[in-house]
Amino acid sequence: MNLHGGQLVARTLKAAGVEVVFTLCGGHILPIYDGCVDEGIRLIDLRHEQAAVHAADAWSRCTGRPGVAVVTAGPGVTDSVTGVANAFRAGSPLLLIGGQAPSFQLGQGSLQEMDHVSLMRPITKWAGRVLHTERIPEMIEVALRHATAGIPGPVFLEIPVDILMNQVSEKSVRFPHMVREPQEVRPRPEAIRQALAVLAQAERPVLVAGSSVRWSRAHEALARFVDQLHLPTFTNGMGRGALPPDSPQLFVHARRQALRQADVLILAGTPLDFRLNFGRELSADAKLIQIDLDPTVIGQNRSADVELVGDLRVIFELLDEAAHATYPALRFTAWRDRLRDIELEQQRTWEPRLHSDAVPIDPLRLCRELAEFVDPETIVIGDGGDIVSLAAKVLPVHWPGQWMDPGPFGCLGIGLPFAIAAQLAHPDKRVLILFGDGSFGFNGFEFDTAARFHLPIMSVIGNDAAWGQIRRPQIALYGEERAVATQLQPARYDRVVEALGGYGEFVERPAEIAPALRRMRACGRPACVNVRIAEQPPSFGEKYF
Repeated sequence: MNLHGGQLVARTLKAAGVEVVFTLCGGHILPIYDGCVDEGIRLIDLRHEQAAVHAADAWSRCTGRPGVAVVTAGPGVTDSVTGVANAFRAGSPLLLIGGQAPSFQLGQGSLQEMDHVSLMRPITKWAGRVLHTERIPEMIEVALRHATAGIPGPVFLEIPVDILMNQVSEKSVRFPHMVREPQEVRPRPEAIRQALAVLAQAERPVLVAGSSVRWSRAHEALARFVDQLHLPTFTNGMGRGALPPDSPQLFVHARRQALRQADVLILAGTPLDFRLNFGRELSADAKLIQIDLDPTVIGQNRSADVELVGDLRVIFELLDEAAHATYPALRFTAWRDRLRDIELEQQRTWEPRLHSDAVPIDPLRLCRELAEFVDPETIVIGDGGDIVSLAAKVLPVHWPGQWMDPGPFGCLGIGLPFAIAAQLAHPDKRVLILFGDGSFGFNGFEFDTAARFHLPIMSVIGNDAAWGQIRRPQIALYGEERAVATQLQPARYDRVVEALGGYGEFVERPAEIAPALRRMRACGRPACVNVRIAEQPPSFGEKYF
């Protein structure tokens, strides 16, 4: 039996457990579509290649398995770059397959020809190309191994159109065994003992858990460990939801004070990057215990006193067992309760704004209404600046993957692509996007995709008619009279959604928010509630400089 290259791609993806491929059509990749029809792989075609890659990224975050996007040559690949870069910084495993001009014409100036592999190498864990049809399954397996090994990330595979169209005998092809789960890596036993010895001498330890907790499926083991020790814990990235919102160990508002007072920081699956002020909040004599999947990221910006390299679930299980056996009475209850007082005081300063009846609507009032609207099964996607930063501090997150945002790349436009993937991965759950009005403009046309595939995605826009997170520091630096290129108009984005087949409402008063949200939930279509909000006061802005 003969198979063409596109059929080999689809058969290999099917063996790897791929159910959905995100794409935008192009002539160079049509054989892959044909193969997907044979294998029953669902094709979700979006309106921009960047959105297709964002959707593949979100599929991996929702399912724990690599997402797959397929794009055509030239502009199809270049349009994908931002989505790939975002996944790279976030550590999301995905496979991007790019088309290419016929291999026998490379260098002759074929339509949409360019060196895709060199373009992708700096922003992927691995990038390669296939030059023989028989090797397609082998190369896909290699790519997926790279995507999931260690800290996950995106990979790129280029396949020229003639390689996809060529027919080969099935007997001449080696279909490799597709590894679904990466091999567990265990830390040195001595490192476990060292970490607990440092903790046993601590008075004010703090744990920060990040995205590798999600990829290692370590949330239950993490929760057992911090519950045993009464250890104050903060989360970021895909680590959100590792502890339930009512956990006595979970903190949100007191992170800066906690880091400044800490004598030990346990950094689990997240770098000392801008989100933690590059470690500068820590005192010089504080100890650092760093836990990660990849030894090469340990010691960035500050040397670690103890290095625990391996699968985070295994590490927290070992720490929990060793703490029970070696330090059964070790607790940090008094320190945790002191931090709780600081946390509650921070929350109290927000109360007037959370219940404000001002017009335009206070952004924190909108966030409170959303916190009351979402239930524990609602997936929330943050796509914006100020409004998303506030919502992350107000909306409860009950389980890993319930909250998704771009990650450390800060890439706007992920909202609808993430929501499309989330709704496909979890058709039984409701999906809500919280947009800034600026971010809506990047991929707002994907409401067409949501309508075509009958995905009842809900969205809310915090509309302050400005690029607020940039405009405020611009005014602080240069004065309001020189604040240029940071204003928008209070556009009726809800009508754009209606024109694309969805449901829209415009809200201007606080009392109108809850009824509009209920009508959106009941409509059964892609929907948008466009809320006119006040600009943020400077004291609530993100630190940019």
